Amino acid sequence: MELENIVANTVLLKAREGGGGKRKGRSKKWKEILKFPHISQCEDLRRKTERDYTSLYDKQPIGRLLFRQFCETRPELESCISFLDAVAEYEVTPDEKLGEKGKEIILRYLTPESPVYVSEVGQDLVHQTEEKLETSPYKELFSHCAKQILDYLSGEPFQEYLETMYFDRFLQWKWLERQPVTKNTFRQYRVLGKGGFGEVCACQVRATGKMYACKRLEKKRIKKRKGESMALNEKQILEKVTSLFVVNLAYAYETKDALCLVLTIMNGGDLKFHIYNMGTPGFEEERALFYAAEILCGLSDLHKEGIVYRDLKPENILLDDYGHIRISDLGLAVKIPDGETIRGRVGTVGYMAPEVLNNRRYTFSPDFWGLGCLIYEMIAGQSPFRGRKEKVKKEEVDRRVLETEELYSQKFSEEAKSICKMLLTKDAKHRLGCQGEQAVEVKRHPFFKSMNFKRLEAGILQPPFVPDPRAVYCKDVLDIEQFSTVKGVNLDQTDDDFYTKFSTGSVSIPWQNEMIETECFKELNMFGPNGTLSPDLNRSFLPEQQPKKGLLNRIFKRQRCLPTKNLFLSLLLAEFRNMPKRGAELSPETRAQVTAIQNEGLSYCRIASLKISIGVVHATLEHVKRYWILWFQAMEWSSSCIN
Repeated sequence: MELENIVANTVLLKAREGGGGKRKGRSKKWKEILKFPHISQCEDLRRKTERDYTSLYDKQPIGRLLFRQFCETRPELESCISFLDAVAEYEVTPDEKLGEKGKEIILRYLTPESPVYVSEVGQDLVHQTEEKLETSPYKELFSHCAKQILDYLSGEPFQEYLETMYFDRFLQWKWLERQPVTKNTFRQYRVLGKGGFGEVCACQVRATGKMYACKRLEKKRIKKRKGESMALNEKQILEKVTSLFVVNLAYAYETKDALCLVLTIMNGGDLKFHIYNMGTPGFEEERALFYAAEILCGLSDLHKEGIVYRDLKPENILLDDYGHIRISDLGLAVKIPDGETIRGRVGTVGYMAPEVLNNRRYTFSPDFWGLGCLIYEMIAGQSPFRGRKEKVKKEEVDRRVLETEELYSQKFSEEAKSICKMLLTKDAKHRLGCQGEQAVEVKRHPFFKSMNFKRLEAGILQPPFVPDPRAVYCKDVLDIEQFSTVKGVNLDQTDDDFYTKFSTGSVSIPWQNEMIETECFKELNMFGPNGTLSPDLNRSFLPEQQPKKGLLNRIFKRQRCLPTKNLFLSLLLAEFRNMPKRGAELSPETRAQVTAIQNEGLSYCRIASLKISIGVVHATLEHVKRYWILWFQAMEWSSSCIN
């Protein structure tokens, strides 16, 4: 039904915009949901938390911000932090400006006369850095200076930080991070697509307003297909990888019927859609180069963790709101043990590497083959071994992959043709990326000569295409095929053990990034006046325990909210009542339709109003859906009558 799709898309777009209010999509009770515990409740966390600099500063975004806040209370430490920021900025500076930027850093931070002089960097190292800057400035010029500062900060200053209110506040954030995650943590929106074990829908965290994609894995479907190990493998790999170029796992939880993975939402559609449905098939080489570079960075991040992806294809590369891409669907990815190789004939027809088809052992070579396939398809507008919409058997496609050479049109520059040929070399031993340096080899190819990978990895470069923020890049709700009901499968205690391993709640780094990006950290991370303790950090102040609210209290609280709901119903009732008045010139048939809608609307409103007034907590999904459909119909009839 067209109307149902309009409603679903309208509600989703409103949620993506943050609801249009001051709360930016947050619940009215968001501060209550994210209320800090008293510090006395965090003692168990204090004992269990690993207290090393790398864990608390390098890996945890909120830990990093709180340590920086501590450093800002002392001028000498604040200078160190400022110097590290300047070095980070230097490393993403365009090459032609490195000399000028380097001189600014030396003058400001490494000259004894400067008010923000950083004395922790030895003078010998400063002189060496100055000499190198004069001869040939390069991006890692200040890396040794930065290391000396980091070594200093990780020593005595870090130990002092562990005894301050800033570390106590970090423990409070960790306590919030570890709170149980359930379906009530989120609002659910329209279905976006299908996964192997269930639907993928949009969702929004009630406390922060951040949008995600929720991938449902139906419990009975997993058990019927014996997919437990595959589901757990995907979850563990997603949990392990934190990359700007791979979808991140933020939460893992269970409901009565499903296991849920809450992932980075990518609103811009997939590469397949953009290659084939946005004008002439294929991209300009500049756009293909940008996507190829980001895919290469994503593969590099996976390979650093020992993970081979094995399923590169346009459908699995998604665009975000700003036009950046991420690799998605890690169901076929696998961790390779150190020093070992693996074997497995998995992937998608037309994109599997020859060594995969021949069932030979490999490490990361299939991913570089897949990258070659993607670059070719983005430029040519078709995959290298099968024409667009060509009907050909799987065996024939496999034969072409193993035996034939791909053809190149005038769309390919010499550099593009060269990199595709080198990545699509059938012998993995001679393939680009498989000579020992992996992604570094590929980055050095002339095809990427115009790409500044440092700036790309920092998220500074602007994408060549930005999706329309008012568009929903997915199929209509009713065009997404629904899963059939699984019958004859019973869940038992052994299944519960598996669900416990799967449902681990929040994932630390994405959760902390969410708090920072949505500005919840900024709004909640308040201390007492003039750097004093806030009440929740004061050990001498123990808050009184609030009595648990009973059933009657909750019912009466609900009834106090009725005027708002009843006002909405009253507006809808008024709309239905006015429809016949506006339709004085309508034909008898049209008038009958208006009257039918009016009668159904009046009847529904009375029922809904009655349900609310007697204290029913939630209307069913069907009630809500019918309510909105009637509302849209009323608006549509009113508009047509006026026009």
